[in-house]
Amino acid sequence: MTAHASVETVARSVAGGALEYLSKPLLIDELVALLRKLTGPRQTPSPAQKDSFAPESAIIGRSPKMLEVYRAVARVAPSTASVLISGASGSGKELVARAIHAHSARTEMPFTPINCGSFPETILESELFGHEKGAFTGADTSRSGLFEATNGGTIFLDEISETSLSFQVKLLRVLQEQKVRRVGSNTFLPIDVRIVAATNKDLGALIRAGQFREDLYYRLSVVTIQLPLSKSGRKTFRCSCSIFWSVSINATNAM
Repeated sequence: MTAHASVETVARSVAGGALEYLSKPLLIDELVALLRKLTGPRQTPSPAQKDSFAPESAIIGRSPKMLEVYRAVARVAPSTASVLISGASGSGKELVARAIHAHSARTEMPFTPINCGSFPETILESELFGHEKGAFTGADTSRSGLFEATNGGTIFLDEISETSLSFQVKLLRVLQEQKVRRVGSNTFLPIDVRIVAATNKDLGALIRAGQFREDLYYRLSVVTIQLPLSKSGRKTFRCSCSIFWSVSINATNAM
């Protein structure tokens, strides 16, 4: 139990075998629920969780809902599962994605963010999948895409709800087969990339409206993280949320 909750302290506690993580002020109901959990089986920490050289990310905030975000990050980071982060624009979705990457076994590999709503469909495909020479006007040379460049790492697809249905079909194939085909090519290239996606819209409503593929949604949302709203109801984390990166070997080894 601590009055200074952070992703690092939660992740290290989970890595050390902690079943749960409590922050002050202590809630009796929460403590009782935790004690009941003690009768259940314990999970053995994975090697990724024990890695003492992982870079630190500091997402600051002590509300119960923020603590749930920390717990979610600590639990999902060591896995290879795709993650879908929901929250308002500018709420800190990329910060959470970076924290997931930083506490994963992929931390030494690239983290590549891209805002899907910032590109026309054809340009987005070229950016992510790459293209061959002559694939379209202006394609004077072959070029690898971000999936290839991020091989072994994590790619963050922000505003995934802004993509077209035709693009979603191609992204679904990447998720299913872990292979990518450059624009203008007939060859599929194997990749090893973890996908973290984010949206500021209700994907369920978009699915019902026929604007988002349900099969892609289930592939992306193996784990979902909903960012809490501030009291204003407009932003998440507000001024209490920031992220910085450092390799702190001494601090980590002291745990």
